Amino acid sequence: MSQTTSNSLPAERVIRPLPDQLISQIAAGEVIERPSAVVKELLENALDAGATQITVRLEAGGVKRIAITDNGCGIPPEQLPLSLARHATSKIASLVDLENVNTLGFRGEALASIASVSQLTLTSRSHAQAHAWQISGHSPDKASPASGAQGTVIDVQDLYFNTPARRKFLKTEQTEFGHCAEVVRRIALARPDVRFTLSHNGKTVDHWQESSLEQRSSHILGDEFAQARLPLEEAAGPLSLHGFVGLPTAARSRADSQYFYVNGRFVRDKLLTHAVRAAYQDVLHGDRFPSYVLRLDLDPALVDVNVHPSKIEVRFRDSRAVHQFVFHAVSRTLARTSATAQGTAPAPMPAASGALPWIQNQPRQASLGVAQNTFSYGEMFRGALSSTAPSPLAAYASGLSNFSGKSNSDVTHDAETEEFPLGFALAQLHGVFVLAQNRAGLVLVDMHAAHERILYEQFKHALQSDSVQLQPLLIPVTLIADPVDIGTVEENSEVLAALGFDMAVLSPTTLAVRAIPALLANSDAQALARDILRDVREYGGSHVLTERRNELLGTLACHTAVRANRQLSIPEMNALLRQMEATDRADQCNHGRPTWVQLALSDLDKLFLRGQ
Repeated sequence: MSQTTSNSLPAERVIRPLPDQLISQIAAGEVIERPSAVVKELLENALDAGATQITVRLEAGGVKRIAITDNGCGIPPEQLPLSLARHATSKIASLVDLENVNTLGFRGEALASIASVSQLTLTSRSHAQAHAWQISGHSPDKASPASGAQGTVIDVQDLYFNTPARRKFLKTEQTEFGHCAEVVRRIALARPDVRFTLSHNGKTVDHWQESSLEQRSSHILGDEFAQARLPLEEAAGPLSLHGFVGLPTAARSRADSQYFYVNGRFVRDKLLTHAVRAAYQDVLHGDRFPSYVLRLDLDPALVDVNVHPSKIEVRFRDSRAVHQFVFHAVSRTLARTSATAQGTAPAPMPAASGALPWIQNQPRQASLGVAQNTFSYGEMFRGALSSTAPSPLAAYASGLSNFSGKSNSDVTHDAETEEFPLGFALAQLHGVFVLAQNRAGLVLVDMHAAHERILYEQFKHALQSDSVQLQPLLIPVTLIADPVDIGTVEENSEVLAALGFDMAVLSPTTLAVRAIPALLANSDAQALARDILRDVREYGGSHVLTERRNELLGTLACHTAVRANRQLSIPEMNALLRQMEATDRADQCNHGRPTWVQLALSDLDKLFLRGQ
């Protein structure tokens, strides 16, 4: 307890400047949290120096030793003392430079912080020097001649030797090495054009030659990701996004294969993570996490990387535009998860009118149950979208009960002249699965899951073609609001109206909700309004609304889809396959489960030991 005077005021204190060593150690507490932070800072410096070959050698998880060698431009001997000085850097010189950072490092404090809590030796040779020069952290003013090739070697030993309290917080050797290895993987993914070698306790652990992002991501994320990913390449104005996103059916139980880069810098940004997650929201099963490697490039002036000393957080000037761009780019890529993305595109089929063609040709007695079920849900949905004119979705939902129309007799095939990715139906198994033959072998389809996805996507397209219908509240709902909520309503009235909300400011602390989307008429208006305001404030739009709308559509699709034990004819099964080939995201149902699997002829041969 600090000493106080009789009137409980603090005693007089003396203000004095801190020693440089203590200042550096305080800074090290922000930047150098553990050995992996040292690896990150030194690798970023090597890349900024133009290195094309980098070797990382670790001992005891990086606590005993971290030695990083690069073949970059090197440091002239007269600048070596400055390299270990606090806030000395070659990367920025003015506020304008800080606002347009295009290098990984720029703060000028990493080497000084590392030197303050370790035994650091720096050896470097620039292209203009006949030999290398060396400097150490305990005598930073003296550079002495040394041997070495062009580039830089930074040897960090006995990390935290002079700050034992911090060393006590480190984990086991394997845990610390795991963190270091993950940092190397992140940076290696960002720069597939650079050769990386990682060794631990004298043994080489990883080695990656110069390659493409496709090859580098396969090496680091493994064959499972390589066999279940989609390429992404999109641009809009100053924004461009490229990389790979994993198929929903290959999602993981942990979020440990998610790599997002902004101008080549690995970041953990909640806005970007939310945008990607939202794009996957109706194709992921349970609490699964997608895998992806994505790089967002934009003008450095449009993003602030000087948010945190670790430089792992960023702030965008127009966060709404960035969020929407990433969300739609990933959504469009995932929409290609259909049979056509995995094989030859099918011949064009005539669009279904009203009911799907594969249930139009059902005998009346067999289709009666489905017709009644479909009609009841259609009527329910039309009621939820009440307006003076029927919406396209309501019209489509009621149209599902119409079993008249074009015959399905034209759904035929000639295996020698036509090619369809999902092939042609052979039989129905236990009233649940459709068996089909394609060029690769045998296709098994879960008919309910497949039909559910088809209906779900058609419902979404129909709804998107109609404006959001408002449901005025008989008695407006009021809610207590803080100044941030009040400002959100005042600044985003057009966005809220487009989402189907009519809100008004009654007082500096009160909001009134006068109308909500008709589709969500039975929701808790107050809770829904709070969620919408949070989404609009953070992301510029509302994914709460989209998620709740899609939950309703998913329920409708699930109850409308063909049930198990429904006997289908061969033409009807073929029509289902053709619909799957023409439907976005048809590889999984609304809950993220696969709708079909392929058994290659080679797999079948193995089952029967053929050729062995």
